[in-house]
Amino acid sequence: QVQLVESGGGMVQAGGSLRLSCAASGRTFSSYTMAWFRQAPDKEREFVASMRWSAGSTYYADSVKGRFTISRDNAKNTVTLQMNSLKPEDTAVYYCAARSGIIALVKAAESDYWGQGTQVTVSS
Repeated sequence: QVQLVESGGGMVQAGGSLRLSCAASGRTFSSYTMAWFRQAPDKEREFVASMRWSAGSTYYADSVKGRFTISRDNAKNTVTLQMNSLKPEDTAVYYCAARSGIIALVKAAESDYWGQGTQVTVSS
């Protein structure tokens, strides 16, 4: 089992920045592919960013490319999402996700574990 706990959400004005963190506990963190997803009201959960276990490969949704950066620290069992140049359309609950293995995690249905989510609100 892997437990994921997100933190760092909040409210920010458009153009601002937030940094989300996900603390993982349980099995060997470095063998899991990690990802961030988000879900806005009345919308499906969507992929934001993913990082393979090797930490050498990252993947981003087109909507956040160039503004968000995913990173991980296997020694500390944490994965972070640095969000810059935030827009009102980034407003959502952000979820940390994990899946065993090396294949990139880009589909919500393929995640093995989920955190409880953290709210991000961007005002215009």
